[in-house]
This record gives sequence, structure tokens and C-alpha cells, in this order.
Amino acid sequence: MTADRKVALVTGAGSGIGKHAAMALLNAGYATVLTGRRLRPLEDTIKEAAVTDAPALALSCDVGSPDDVAGLFSKIEQKFGRLDVLFNNAGTNVPPLTLDEISPEQWRTVVDVNLTGAFLCSREAFRLMKRQDPMGGRIINNGSISAQSPRPGSAPYTATKHAITGLTKSTSLDGRPFNIACGQIDIGNAATDMTTAMAVGVPQANGTMAVEPTMDVKHVADAVVHMAGLPLDVNIQFVTIMATKMPLVGRG
Repeated sequence: MTADRKVALVTGAGSGIGKHAAMALLNAGYATVLTGRRLRPLEDTIKEAAVTDAPALALSCDVGSPDDVAGLFSKIEQKFGRLDVLFNNAGTNVPPLTLDEISPEQWRTVVDVNLTGAFLCSREAFRLMKRQDPMGGRIINNGSISAQSPRPGSAPYTATKHAITGLTKSTSLDGRPFNIACGQIDIGNAATDMTTAMAVGVPQANGTMAVEPTMDVKHVADAVVHMAGLPLDVNIQFVTIMATKMPLVGRG
């Protein structure tokens, strides 16, 4: 089935950036596996993509569970025989809180999804990409602008996204002998359901509230497709795509 097309996996594909990236990969001709906790949003994403000439498969999975992730990759191998692209996109957050207000349970929830989930999926991707023929593949991590700079009250999210940068570098280095490339896309203010608050104002580092500009999430999806489509001897190690006028660049 996949002899003439590449196979991609998108985590957190039921909404936001993951949804649009999955639809863009389908439209680019990838056999695309969409995963997330709930099956219905994944199926809705496939319907919305309305692509009939590229295989799409919706599979529910808790990326923080080693057994779930192992089962996910087993199904991918059974269905397609290989995996060429993994987009580690699944993420979660807690309400804005200062360090003393964050419970251990809230901390673990964010770490389990954002960091452990990316590790578990990368580990299984490594195993499959090493043994498939031809050997190799590409892993793309969603680092977020929070991999560079925190927002107020975001310690768990920021810590995991900074850690993703280390995971990206280690994955890139460890993947070299096996033709596995790994890069990171840091996304700032893509317009999704998660960024609606920016239209009314979000907390700034100086204690004020400010409206922040957003950008069409389509441009993020296009960037993911571009990274995915590069030959394996070429890698975009880190890229930042952001609303031009968001208050990232400059003095705080």
C-alpha cells in the first residue's frame, strides 16, 4: 500500500496545530496516522480533510502510557509496514499558576504528556525506523515558543518545552548512524482554539495585560510538511515560526 508514498504519524491530531498538520500531510499525499486520547475528533479531522487518495488511520492513544504507545506503533507497522515521519505534537497545560500554587499532580500531568509522551513516541519510532527497509526516517518535535521564553505562570509547560529542546538534540545525534533525522519547530501565536484569549489580552512579563497578534495556523502546517518532505541527508534542526508582531523579540 505504501510503496509509493511516505507514512506519517501526528500526535494530538484531533485539534489545533496537530489537526491542521495532519490535514496538510494528507493533502501532500502522506499515508497519515492520527492519534489522540479521543477517537471522534480524529475521525472528524479525517472527514474535514476530505482527501480520498491518501490513506488515513485514526487510533486513540495516551502518549504518556508506554503500553498505549507500544500498541500504537505495533498497529502502524501492521498496517503500513513502516513509518517515515513522526510529528510529536501532543501537549497539555494547566491554568496560569505561580510555582507555589502548582500541585505535584498538575506537574506530573504536563510532564507525562508533553515530555514523556514525546520520549515514548520517539523511542518506538527509533525502533521501527532502525529495522525497516530502507532504514531511517524523520522526527519533528513541537517545541513551542515556550522552549525559548516562558510566559508568566507557566512553569510545568515551560520546563517540558525547554526539555524538548534537549530531547531534540539528543535524538538528532543518536539518530545519525541510522539515518534518522530530528528537528524542532517552535510555534508562536498560531490562531487556534487555544489562542482565542490573545484577542482580549494575555499576561505579559512586566505585569500588564496585552492583546497579541496571531497568525494563520495553515502556515505552521505548511512548515511541518516542508520539514517532513526534506531528504534525510538534510535537516532543519530548529525553526521558529511566529506572528511577526508578537512580543517575543526585544527587551522584556
